[in-house]
Amino acid sequence: MARVVVLGAGIVGAACARELARSGHMVTVLDRGGPAAATTSHGEGNVLVSDKGPGPELELARLSRRLWPEIVAGLPDAGAVEWEPKGGIVVATTGAGAHELGRFAEAQRAAGIVAEPMDAAALAAAEPYVTRDVAAAVHYPEDAQVQPAGAACALLADALRAGAALRTGCEVLSGVVRGGRVTAVRSSSGTFGADVFVNAAGPWSGELARRLGAPIGVRPRRGEVLVTAPMPPTVFHKVYDAGYVGAVGSGAEELQASAVVESTRAGTILLGSSRRRVGFDDRIRPEVLSVIARKALRLFPCLEGVPVMRAYGGFRPYVPDHLPVIGPDPRLTGLWHATGHEGAGIGLSTGTAVLLRDLLHDRKPEVGAEPFRVDRPAVLGEGEDL
Repeated sequence: MARVVVLGAGIVGAACARELARSGHMVTVLDRGGPAAATTSHGEGNVLVSDKGPGPELELARLSRRLWPEIVAGLPDAGAVEWEPKGGIVVATTGAGAHELGRFAEAQRAAGIVAEPMDAAALAAAEPYVTRDVAAAVHYPEDAQVQPAGAACALLADALRAGAALRTGCEVLSGVVRGGRVTAVRSSSGTFGADVFVNAAGPWSGELARRLGAPIGVRPRRGEVLVTAPMPPTVFHKVYDAGYVGAVGSGAEELQASAVVESTRAGTILLGSSRRRVGFDDRIRPEVLSVIARKALRLFPCLEGVPVMRAYGGFRPYVPDHLPVIGPDPRLTGLWHATGHEGAGIGLSTGTAVLLRDLLHDRKPEVGAEPFRVDRPAVLGEGEDL
C-alpha cells in the first residue's frame, strides 16, 4: 500500500486519513496548528441535504448522510461526535419566497430527497416558538448535526488507531518535485516523503497548492455565528429562511446573510449565517453580527433580549462554481486534493473520504467524480488571477 501524507487535520483531512489508514495505507497527517483548530472548530456542524439542489453535490451529500451514522456507530468515542438527526425546517416569509421554496423542494423530491410540506399547524407543533408570519414551510427529516471539533477529533483518533501518525505545529513550506512527481514536502518540522499527498487544507488549500507548484482556485470566504447563553428547549430543528440557499450559491464579494437558527446539546442557540469574501481578514464586524441577529429575530421573535454569550467567525474554502475539488492533480503526479467544500465540509467529509479512497484505488466510486475534478475552469482559473 502507498505512503500517504494528508495535509490538514480538519474534518475533511481527518475523514480522509481515517478512510485511507483503515484501507491499509501508511498515513501521516500534518497540520500547522492542531486537530480541528481552524475552519472545523468555527462551523455549526451541519450535515445537510436541504440546502442542495439536484446535482453532484447533492449526490455526495446523500452518500455522506448515509455514511455518518454508520461511522459513528463504530467509533469507541462516538459520544464526542454528538450525532443528532434532528431534521431541518426551511421557512419562507414572503409569497415570492414560498414560490421559490416550493419549486426547489419539488426538484429535490424528484431527486429522492424527503421534503415534506408543512401547514401552519404542523409547523407550530414542530417549532412552537417560530414566527407565525410564514408563507410556506418544508420539513427535511434527513438533516442532522454533529459537534464539529468533536467529530473531527473522533475521526482522527480512529485513524490513529488504524496506524496513522499525526504531526502538529508543522507548516508545509514547499514541495520536492522530481520528474513531474511530488516526492516530499518540506515543512517547518523537517521533510516528509510519500507516494501520495492529499491537500485537505480547507481555505488555505489554494496557498498550499501554490507552494507545491500547482495552484488551484480555492479562496477563503468568511462566515460569522452568534451563540446565545444556555436556554430551556426553544429550537428543536435546524430552522432557516429560504433565502439561505441563495446566499450559499451566491458568488458576490459583499455580505450575504440569511437567518439560520439551531440549538446545541449544551442548550446554547447558534444564530447564523453570513458569507463575505474578505481574504483572511479575521476581524469580527459588529455590523455583520447586527444583520445576523436581526434576521434571526424575524424567525424567532422570542429571542429578543436573550443574552449573546459570544460570537465567532471562520473561513470556508470557496470555489466559484460551488463544487468541491476531489481527486488527483493532472499537473503534478502524487498530488491529490480534497477541498473546496465551503460551508458544507462537515457534512460532506465522510463521502469525500470514500470518493478519494475509491479514486486512489482505481475503483468506480458510488458517486460520479467527474464534476469534482481538479482540471475544471473554476479550479485551474481560466480568466482568474491565481
